[in-house]
Amino acid sequence: MTGAGGVDGQVLSGGGRLVAYANFVKVAHTVFSLPFAFVGVAAASRVRPVTVRTLLLVVVAFGAARFAAMGFNRIADRRLDELNPRTASRELPARRMSLAEAWLLVVAMSGLFVLAAGLLNPLCLVLSPVALAWVTVYSYAKRFTALSHLWLGVGMAISPVGGYLAVTGAWSTPWWVILLLALVVTCWGGGFDVLYSLQDESFDREHGLKSLTVALGAPRAIFAARMLHGLAAAALVGFGLAAGFGAWYFVGTLLALGLLVWEHRLVHPGDYSRLDAAFFAMNGIISSAVMMGAIADVVLR
Repeated sequence: MTGAGGVDGQVLSGGGRLVAYANFVKVAHTVFSLPFAFVGVAAASRVRPVTVRTLLLVVVAFGAARFAAMGFNRIADRRLDELNPRTASRELPARRMSLAEAWLLVVAMSGLFVLAAGLLNPLCLVLSPVALAWVTVYSYAKRFTALSHLWLGVGMAISPVGGYLAVTGAWSTPWWVILLLALVVTCWGGGFDVLYSLQDESFDREHGLKSLTVALGAPRAIFAARMLHGLAAAALVGFGLAAGFGAWYFVGTLLALGLLVWEHRLVHPGDYSRLDAAFFAMNGIISSAVMMGAIADVVLR
């Protein structure tokens, strides 16, 4: 399903440049993975105190990295976006932004990300080019692998890992604790990206693009998304136990898992009329529920 029946996310109204920049990178989608950065911060607060300076730098680093990644994706996909009726109204194919302007923004935000990482601590600085490389190369993943959804999921998982490292400046002990949180976001983000790809199945087949929807067909792709979300749920519980969170964290987790189940009730093969609610609204609430649970557990314990 594509064309008029597809959805391309939430956009801001207005004609100013700031609105154009916000829509260029779908700033409304920040609500997906930014909350998990704060889950990483909350977990790290058990190791080292969190300062206001660190919180501000985490927000700056996250925002800049996300802008650079999404902006690069729009540049890399501009020709495909022109051909796809669902995405033809985006800023570059619609000529509301020039290619030179887009490149300038991506380079500037990449520089800001590296600067913010350097102001956090040496480990974040050293890892910042690796993070940028991963989230930008993702833009080409669907040209050669049906597992591009997991590539995106790993890119999103940089957020909670970065939040943890921003506070501690060191890896977690035991080493696998923060990897459990990364697994949560990888499987959660990869799963909902599979659902998002359903609406582009015909377009992707026609243009030789790869996805689990193309490789497996819609029914099996939906099943794969459910399996990924099931693994995310297990990892979410495991991380909470391993990181020493208490009741408030699991209240947020229980709410998130209930919403995740409901999300899958909204999407069926051939019927993507409620994909907007399942993808955009529901996933933003899910990540926020986990974040609020983690923060409440730290503050109220």
